[in-house]
Amino acid sequence: MESEALCYLSLHELAGQLRSGKVSSSEVTHAILERIRAKASLNAYITVMEGSAVRAAAMADEEIRAGRWRGPLHGVPIAAKDLCQTKGVLTTCASRVLSDWRPESSAAVVERLEAAGAIVVGKLNHTEFAVFWYHPELPVPLNPWNPTLWPGGSSSGSGVATAAGLCFGSIGTDTGGSIRFPSAACGIVGLKPTWGRVSRRGVFPLGESLDHIGPMTRTVTDAALILVAIAGHDPADETSLAAPVDDYAAALELGVSGLPAWTKITSARTPRRRSPVR
Repeated sequence: MESEALCYLSLHELAGQLRSGKVSSSEVTHAILERIRAKASLNAYITVMEGSAVRAAAMADEEIRAGRWRGPLHGVPIAAKDLCQTKGVLTTCASRVLSDWRPESSAAVVERLEAAGAIVVGKLNHTEFAVFWYHPELPVPLNPWNPTLWPGGSSSGSGVATAAGLCFGSIGTDTGGSIRFPSAACGIVGLKPTWGRVSRRGVFPLGESLDHIGPMTRTVTDAALILVAIAGHDPADETSLAAPVDDYAAALELGVSGLPAWTKITSARTPRRRSPVR
């Protein structure tokens, strides 16, 4: 499969190919890293974790070959907004103030991605501390469909990277629209989960009673798969919900029978598009 076509598989499609051995995590991860380098002008990433990503992909391949498949995120390249602490990796919050901060621990959402076998390929750009605008000395993410258009904020790098095939899904944060705006602007799916559904531990706060962490993907199914992996009670976060995690992806097959008419949707998937950047 050509590299660009591989990078534009849905997460769900890729998971099936990884599990069957049709493609390897190493192959996919190298394709994503190559595309990140080729599209560096989009300014989606602050930090690319190439070395650790390559090592994690090789480990995922060994586990999958040995029959130790962890689930649909196993071996899949995912990226996180730079508000999310990552152990030993630069976590700048898109600010000069934290330009050399390497946390001693990872955010709960990063830990859960890694526990699910995801390959965390890097940290994504956003407005400074997720507030109003970008640090004047740092590059601004560009909308991959048209660089003159707004990429959304504050999780702009997450929207750009996901839309441009620079990861198979990303983590954004939303206090007042910061997952939803870039998802709309970049033509992807963004989900703001119920408050407390995903642990906020290790994610730099903006408004603690309003902050949400959620998935940004190219299909609804993919958003559900990531949410299953990152949701759940975290005793280290006093605002974390104790409710059990449902199988959100399986629930997509149940249809909308019995729901009020205004809640009905026509499809659980977003339409396929050609690549926004060549």
